[in-house]
Amino acid sequence: MRSARALRRCLTTTKDWRAVAEREAKKAGTTLDALTSTTKESLEIQPCYFGADDEAAPGVFPYRRGAYATMYAAKPWTVRQYAGFSSAEESNAFYRNAVREGQQGLSVAFDLPSHRGYDSDHPRAQGDVGLAGVPVDTVEDFRTLFDGIDLGKMSVSMTMNGAVLPTLAMFIVAAEESGVSPERLKGTIQNDILKEFMVRNTYIYPPGPSLRATVDIMGFCAGHLPKFHSLSVSGYHMHEAGADAATELAFTIADGLEYVRVAREASLDLDAVCSRLSFFFAMGMDHHVEIAKLRAARQLWAEELKKRHGDVLTSEKAFVLRTHVQTSGYSLTAQDPLNNVARTALEALAAVHGGAQSLHTNSYDEALALPSDGAARVARDTQLLLQKESGVCRVADPWGGSFFMEALTDELLVKAREILAAVDVTGGMLEHVQSGEAKRRIEACAARTQARVDSGEDIVVGVNDRTSSSSDVDVRIVDNSKALAKQLARLQKVRETRDSKRCAEALDALRRSAALERSTASFADEDNLVARAIECARVRCTLGEMSDALRDVWGEHHALPTAAVGSYAAAAPDGSLDALREECLQFEEREGRRPKVLIAKVGMDGHDRGANVVAAGLVDLGFEVVSGPLFATPEEVAAMALEHEVHVVGVSTMAAGHRVLVPRVVEALRGAPIAVVVGGVVPESDRAALHAAGVAAVFGPGSTLPDVARVLLKECESEREAVAAAVEY
Repeated sequence: MRSARALRRCLTTTKDWRAVAEREAKKAGTTLDALTSTTKESLEIQPCYFGADDEAAPGVFPYRRGAYATMYAAKPWTVRQYAGFSSAEESNAFYRNAVREGQQGLSVAFDLPSHRGYDSDHPRAQGDVGLAGVPVDTVEDFRTLFDGIDLGKMSVSMTMNGAVLPTLAMFIVAAEESGVSPERLKGTIQNDILKEFMVRNTYIYPPGPSLRATVDIMGFCAGHLPKFHSLSVSGYHMHEAGADAATELAFTIADGLEYVRVAREASLDLDAVCSRLSFFFAMGMDHHVEIAKLRAARQLWAEELKKRHGDVLTSEKAFVLRTHVQTSGYSLTAQDPLNNVARTALEALAAVHGGAQSLHTNSYDEALALPSDGAARVARDTQLLLQKESGVCRVADPWGGSFFMEALTDELLVKAREILAAVDVTGGMLEHVQSGEAKRRIEACAARTQARVDSGEDIVVGVNDRTSSSSDVDVRIVDNSKALAKQLARLQKVRETRDSKRCAEALDALRRSAALERSTASFADEDNLVARAIECARVRCTLGEMSDALRDVWGEHHALPTAAVGSYAAAAPDGSLDALREECLQFEEREGRRPKVLIAKVGMDGHDRGANVVAAGLVDLGFEVVSGPLFATPEEVAAMALEHEVHVVGVSTMAAGHRVLVPRVVEALRGAPIAVVVGGVVPESDRAALHAAGVAAVFGPGSTLPDVARVLLKECESEREAVAAAVEY
């Protein structure tokens, strides 16, 4: 029997839930009673269930069971697929077709030069233009990108952080010129710069001024874009960089709390700011842990906000964590890629059971290249099948009350709070990021994961279990030369037809505002950086010119390479690395020094998980490793290799720039006794050309570190013998 206390709790919870649920149902154009459904077996399904001891309900603080009372029974999650490639025209055609076929929101992927604040004609950009997303140099690119799409009705999410000011400004101007005022715009700008210094690396400026830009955007949007989310706090990229669920959860919440802190210091309306703040999490293959992660995230956010800012927050909406979710890119395998359809479906189901507000499902071929049209359709339809065929939309938080799920959620909360407390001790997330501690923790997680996969402790079907050589799928190959030529022509036309004097004046005004030491976060401040960037965009200043104007004032951020040395070896089985360590020692005895490798990132590709894991693991095995800086040119990589007298250069590539950039590395090293190898996302169709250019070996996704090390040792030995032969001759 229920105790009197438990019964009172249950009745109170149900009453609170029903009040919220009735409001939501009315807003959705229905009634709460109408949300009760019946199966073909005549089973009645209620929109929510409660037990005797339930103290929480969906849509009620602390929102553990869901952001909304009725969840998907009243309105399913938004299908929002992330895409952008080659050119604004091609991306626009893709978006329009996706909308016709059922996609409910757009999510724009920009190319790497745009992320880093470079126009397409910049010498550092040309190997990456249009490869990993759409290039956007001017307002004209945005007008083409959204041609035929009603921005007053379509929600648009834009993943941009480094060059966030010019990107948001050009989007607003393009919308205005198509007849859509800012207050009608719906969507999200990611604007989450803190995580860029930990994992994704598409920063431009140092953390301090970067955070100022973030706050100015929050203030501007609160006053001028009331339907637009000015910030999407991302844990997704932490997951992709190697963070475990507890670390992803804690650091994401810590980032969000840091943004709220600086918004409060800038005297912004916290109710307005927090009500338009969203989150972005990953869904990995540990099914139940991932569900628990989203449930814990909502509770942790609500409770921490109340504890830290409850004295000024008055809106219930401000405490609700609303999140977009994307299935894991890291879990996708190049081996047997059709298996990725099942992986993505399982991860999507976890996102739904965890209570996501919108969802991106990855395409099965993304471990090989940008998604093909067919693979993208399967990914999108995975969500439509869940929404329309599976019945998962009927009930809010069906896992609520499960002994297992509630215990797992509680355990994640405990671990996340421990990490959050450690962050607070260092002075908050900005200090934690600047100290490098956050990045080191994530890199150590990644190295340990790689060791477990390499040893077979963590099973990945098709990689270390039931392996097959099959990867026979058609992949999308972007012709960079065509994309670049088209983009340069468009950019040149804009420069020739604009008023150069007005551009110079607008850029000077942007510099003056950036140099101010007072807060410019208010939407009414004429020196607000978004307002200044909009002035620049209207007169057709380019993304690169606006970014350079800010560089003139703020400078650039240059991160030092890091590697979690010792983490890989600590997670590897005892004795499993002994043979390779012995080979390294034997090499040192013959050569007089250890085998020496330069791990290089070339071009605009800042994805460094693989590079850092390989660097740390090779050191654990006995190699001497030089880690190069991010965003190097091929010539800079070659100069570093020669300076450090390495045996091998290992180029890490995750964004398709290898076709243009790696041959330039080989050419710059021509005649030197240094081998070049490549690792990362390299389609089979690219490998013959790389070998023909002089690349000694190519390592694709799923390569184990011991296998990589053996090949590197062989190449080091070959280069040693070549030098010895030359000396003897």
